[in-house]
Amino acid sequence: MNSGKQFPIKFSQNPNSLSKKEREAILKKPGFGQKFTDHMLIIHYNDEKKWHDAEIKAYGPISLDPAVCVFHYAQEIFEGMKAYKANDGRILLFRPEANAKRFANSAKRLAMAQLPESIYLQAINEFVKAEKNWIPDQEIGSLYLRPFMIASKPYLGVKPSPEYLFMLIASPAGSYFSKDAQSVSVWVSEFYTRAAPGGTGEVKCGGNYAASLAAQQEATKNQCDQLIFLDSVEHKWIEEMGGMNIFFVFKDGTLLTPPLSGTILPGITRDSLITLAKDKGLTVKQEKYSIHQLIDDIQSKKISEIFACGTAAVITPIGKIKNSKGEYIINEGKSGKITQELRKSLIDIQFGNVIDPYQWVKVVK
Repeated sequence: MNSGKQFPIKFSQNPNSLSKKEREAILKKPGFGQKFTDHMLIIHYNDEKKWHDAEIKAYGPISLDPAVCVFHYAQEIFEGMKAYKANDGRILLFRPEANAKRFANSAKRLAMAQLPESIYLQAINEFVKAEKNWIPDQEIGSLYLRPFMIASKPYLGVKPSPEYLFMLIASPAGSYFSKDAQSVSVWVSEFYTRAAPGGTGEVKCGGNYAASLAAQQEATKNQCDQLIFLDSVEHKWIEEMGGMNIFFVFKDGTLLTPPLSGTILPGITRDSLITLAKDKGLTVKQEKYSIHQLIDDIQSKKISEIFACGTAAVITPIGKIKNSKGEYIINEGKSGKITQELRKSLIDIQFGNVIDPYQWVKVVK
């Protein structure tokens, strides 16, 4: 992946960068989203100058007026990506063009300035080059990248901001869920809904996640790791989880995942798994699936595996579904064969351990 020189990005070395010893201590056990790299990237926008003054600089606090639009009207979007270290030393990105496209779609939905995809990709590339020493070895994890954009004009009034900040930070990451857990348990939200037709369910904005927190608290109260949201109209169709897409695996090997209908985030991991599964000869259906049918299918053993997927968690097996009426165990709470095979296939491509027939992986140069 070649960044080119189309857009000037200044680099200012952080004079207080951590020492090699301090950095390596973090990389041995990075956790998830706990520690951040030495630098961050900022690009400014206003309606007159457009995108300008791009800089990779020391990671640290930013100063914002209390009246900036993001604080009051929540014009904010973000992405989730990872940089990987191959065994041969190459630094890899997985389908960054898909993230750039989704970021632009999110900006459009929230009436924000759209960062050109070429600048987005160049910014990612140059930032990862600057922070490559922060990428853990592949047996430990990867470097989680968080590009985001906020409305930065100070004013009160419900209208699109004329000014924005695009920023990029990164955090070395291990497993999203505890590696000690064979699978996760999931609570079915029977009151809260995540999104409605015509809303923002298909975009990656902070408001969607803030609105899920009360439901997540309910899941935690019921001893569950995550939750499933149902549709907002009939309140019976499975949509997605708190921050991940979901797949159901039937006894005959067929996979089913809820269809993209404007209320579900079009996950890049989700899309990749559909391709991988089909190329393995598996049938993949994108169809509506009710919570009542799911419970019946678990009880009759028609369902053999369930897994969640997303950039942060990759693929995580679900061993238990729970609601107010009871709990339902899948595959004795263990990870299934198809879940494991798909996870390995995806991770092997992401880390450059196998030939990538899809040209998904881009080398940072």
